[in-house]
Amino acid sequence: MTEIPTLAVTGATGQLGRIVVRLLRERHPDIKVIALVRDVAKAGDLAALGAELRLFDYDQPESLQGALEGVDKLLLISGNAVGERERQHRAVIDAAKAANVGLIAYTSVLRASETSLPIAAEHKATELILRGVGVPHVLLRHGWYLENYLFRVQAAAKDGKLVHCAGDGRISAAARADYAEAAVAILTSPESQAGKIYELAGSDSFTFADMAAETTRQSGRSVVAVDLPKPEFEAAIVAIGLPAFVAALIAKSDYGAREGGLFDDSRTLERVIGREPTPLHQMITSALSGI
Repeated sequence: MTEIPTLAVTGATGQLGRIVVRLLRERHPDIKVIALVRDVAKAGDLAALGAELRLFDYDQPESLQGALEGVDKLLLISGNAVGERERQHRAVIDAAKAANVGLIAYTSVLRASETSLPIAAEHKATELILRGVGVPHVLLRHGWYLENYLFRVQAAAKDGKLVHCAGDGRISAAARADYAEAAVAILTSPESQAGKIYELAGSDSFTFADMAAETTRQSGRSVVAVDLPKPEFEAAIVAIGLPAFVAALIAKSDYGAREGGLFDDSRTLERVIGREPTPLHQMITSALSGI
């Protein structure tokens, strides 16, 4: 008889973590699921699903090992503190090694070892740490989330301009729920996952011109894609209402798309989840319904 593993999810009250915990509880009710959270008060819905809550703060490394005791597989969802993630992830990986966690699944970025995306630096560093520490691990390299474009589609539907600085770069994005479903499939697979690398992305790529055309079709209002120089693009994003540092990050991702950093045609995500990932038109429908 195969022993049922105990799975833990970091960042469990985040947007991705919440979906992963919910899917684990719905699809694998016999598996013990531990939701690792910084604030238990925000995790009542996860407890109601049957997940065990444990305090887990990347910035309190002395507390991490205890929270990982008894964990067989850990989903390490990359933190959101850009510039601090290498340090934070090292603390988690060291704690997992000390707690004898059998497998770490880490949410990295698409083609981390070769991409020119600036955001990949901390992911590359984390992958190196995983190899250096020697804990068994599997890399879930994520492409872009469709949700990243929701607010831009909404703004474009109002003013008729979808601003970007991605040129004709193609983007293979998928919904956050698709990536969560892949994580669940990989964590619960009976096959050994140690040493594997999954390049996960949408099956159908698109350009900003495609996004503008689909927004026009669904909204009935003319929307054109406007490719701006990087400084002008950042100013336009700030004008929409986002902070300058966020605009700079968005500009870097657009520029990465221009250089091919967000394109993938392997269909790996589709094979892992057993269906086509969420298409662009569905994201745009959601965006327009929120206006």
